[in-house]
Amino acid sequence: MNGERFTSSPHPTLPPHLVSTSCNARHPPDGIGDTARDVTDQQLVARCLAGDRSAERALYDAHVDRVFRLAFRLAGDADLAQDFTQETFIRAFDRLTQYRGDASLATWLHTIATSVSLNGMRSVTRLRSRSAPMDELAELPSRHTPVAPHDLRERLHAAIDGLSAKLRPVFVMHDVEGYTHDEIGTALGIPVGTSKARLFDARAKLRAALALFAGDTIS
Repeated sequence: MNGERFTSSPHPTLPPHLVSTSCNARHPPDGIGDTARDVTDQQLVARCLAGDRSAERALYDAHVDRVFRLAFRLAGDADLAQDFTQETFIRAFDRLTQYRGDASLATWLHTIATSVSLNGMRSVTRLRSRSAPMDELAELPSRHTPVAPHDLRERLHAAIDGLSAKLRPVFVMHDVEGYTHDEIGTALGIPVGTSKARLFDARAKLRAALALFAGDTIS
């Protein structure tokens, strides 16, 4: 499955021994991922390539939470993020022979997750939107109207959702998920300087979008 043919209805199919956790990628069983922390990335990958299914399970469970979180931040939709997470691991296992260890296994997986999510978002026509419809703009509070913290958080989410396809991934990865510019550059295939410039532009657009609520604090 590629980004151009992605649809949100059928979930991709993971290997049978991973199906029990793939049905709820956000909450894998406790303890399954402990093995991954006791071995290096290269050792874990080598075991997977040798056909060790417990290693495949360990790899999946060690990384699925953060992959899902990244996909969710990029897509803004839990069901899409679930699809993107599963597709990420399908591709990762298919391409595991291509992992050379130049970057961490996590960074390699997040690069795949970013590509899957961005391509999937381009092909999906219906995404959940938190933005208020145009005919409701007249009901927005004035600059001097007190705004509840939860309202400000919703406005922030909507403003992030409204960032362009170039700016949003950089902002989400850097300011929300804590990726470095080097990691973002690797994941998105852009120079570090471009990542920094896009983050600057994204922050500026968010400041402008939230100017109405200047002075309020997100709790």
